Amino acid sequence: MSQFWIYFQIGLNHVLDLSAYDHVLFLMALAVPFSFKDWKRAVLLVSLFTIGHTVALILSVFGIIAVKVNVVEFLIPITILLTALFNLFTAGKSNKTESINLVFFITLFFGIIHGLGFSNYFKTILGGTPSSKILPLAEFALGVEAAQLVVVFVVLILSYIVQTVFRFSKRDWTLVMSAFIIGVVVPLIIESEIWNR
Repeated sequence: MSQFWIYFQIGLNHVLDLSAYDHVLFLMALAVPFSFKDWKRAVLLVSLFTIGHTVALILSVFGIIAVKVNVVEFLIPITILLTALFNLFTAGKSNKTESINLVFFITLFFGIIHGLGFSNYFKTILGGTPSSKILPLAEFALGVEAAQLVVVFVVLILSYIVQTVFRFSKRDWTLVMSAFIIGVVVPLIIESEIWNR
């Protein structure tokens, strides 16, 4: 049980680490367009992201895929930017049903990118044979999922407060938060090491 908590906490800390806030930014961008009545869809998106994240770790840990760190570190803020831009262009649009499958697929793909960004560190804390890595990966994924659900529900609570107490419309909330996220993530893209090649 103690090993479970070790990897579970690593998963929690991976998401909730304030010095590496890119994961939280992505979750904010993902959750901002939703309200409490849409919580099932928001949770489904988060779970798809976790699945993508875990698939990337499995592929990396077992040596099936290897990606340059600076490329992935550049792609992670790009995924955040694209998600926030999608919110800007779809905020207030009533008929999003045709784009929901695309959003699900893209979220899964973005999960893979984010997972690759963490794979090198994760490989250093895992040891042993390939079969001994499956359980720690699952424990880590549960920690990631739990932390992501916390972030999403905090965003949904903030959304509820802003829209009911301060009378923001859902569209305005989405626009303001997406613009804020873009303002935070653009410097990360500009300062990326990929430009120093």
